Amino acid sequence: MAGPLTGLRVLDLTRVLAGPWATQVLADFGAEVIKIEKPGEGDDTRGWGPPFVTNPDGSRGDAAYFLSANRGKWSVAIDMASPQGQQLIRALAAKSDIVIENFKVGGLKKYGLDYESLKAVNPKLIYCSLTGFGQDGPLAQRAGYDFMIQGMAGLMSITGQPDGMPGAEPMKVGVAFADIFTGLYAVIGIQGALYHRERTGQGQYIDMALLDSQVAVLANQALNYLVGGKAPTRLGNAHPNIVPYQTFATRDGYIIMAVGTDRQFKEYCAIIGVPQIADDERFRTNRGRVINRNELVPLLTGPMTARTTAEWVAAFEAAAVPCGPINTIDQVFANEQVLARGLQIGLTRDDGVQVPGVANPIVFSETPIAYDKAPPRLGDGTERVLSETLGLKVAEIAALRQSGVIG
Repeated sequence: MAGPLTGLRVLDLTRVLAGPWATQVLADFGAEVIKIEKPGEGDDTRGWGPPFVTNPDGSRGDAAYFLSANRGKWSVAIDMASPQGQQLIRALAAKSDIVIENFKVGGLKKYGLDYESLKAVNPKLIYCSLTGFGQDGPLAQRAGYDFMIQGMAGLMSITGQPDGMPGAEPMKVGVAFADIFTGLYAVIGIQGALYHRERTGQGQYIDMALLDSQVAVLANQALNYLVGGKAPTRLGNAHPNIVPYQTFATRDGYIIMAVGTDRQFKEYCAIIGVPQIADDERFRTNRGRVINRNELVPLLTGPMTARTTAEWVAAFEAAAVPCGPINTIDQVFANEQVLARGLQIGLTRDDGVQVPGVANPIVFSETPIAYDKAPPRLGDGTERVLSETLGLKVAEIAALRQSGVIG
């Protein structure tokens, strides 16, 4: 069964994570994604390991990092620095619906691969640029990396243990948060542009920035500042607007409590053996619990050490009080719900190498996602795309390879 974007062609001029994450989602949705890579080298993340897969001949293959963001694509190895390579890419753009690139601002103009140049050969083209800071503003020319952006855009100022606690310092998130959100916002923007094109016949340009995306997903913390006038600070695993919404030590580890309503708090206090706390006027409402956080939390920590995490989870779940364990990644993929939802997938490359993956979390009822193609070997689609999409003859492709234009 065809995916929702079947029939669309995406020309992917991106590397590392934000752009490849976006194009992987589009590939999951059924679009044909043609990933342009430098011959002999490819995407930087092919070498960002260990761990690496092993090639059939026993040599080191691609890094797990690359595999995480590039399934469903065809790799076409073209030397973008050569005039012939640029002409091939322009020809592919003329036959594509979407172009995505993450070069520095203005970096593709010298190759004739910027939006205005490609719009001239394909007026219906949707062209999405991803940069660190956007196409304008005083920082537009600066390179942007996820770690930098997490710091500059405020996320690290609200992540980590509070000052005065052991290990207190600003902390980044354990995955490339800004990159991934920028990739997802790019997909949303592209889908909006596709609908506009469907109605009007017009393509358009989309300007995506890591900084903008990271600021946008500050969510309630941004509004806490804009409304309250006070910059939020680090609270460790506590929540700025809900109490108790944090981790607690148990007899054998830790548990997450997400007590979001007054009813849940009353049940929670009864279960841990301190029902009188829920009747205290200071703690009766969430507003009071937030204001009196420093008085309340110490009253809860002692009772929480009386049972194991598993015992608490069973007791709280029976009373519909939200809670959960803190799983390691291996425990995640062994979890019965993760297994039931089919979140771990397996793909086989055309050379027989088995590649694991993580499923797209979107479940369509009428256009289910089919995982038909593993992350590509470098150049695995060069001949296929040049012959089938551009109509080049075998001799023409051989000449391009001999001259070094393609790999």
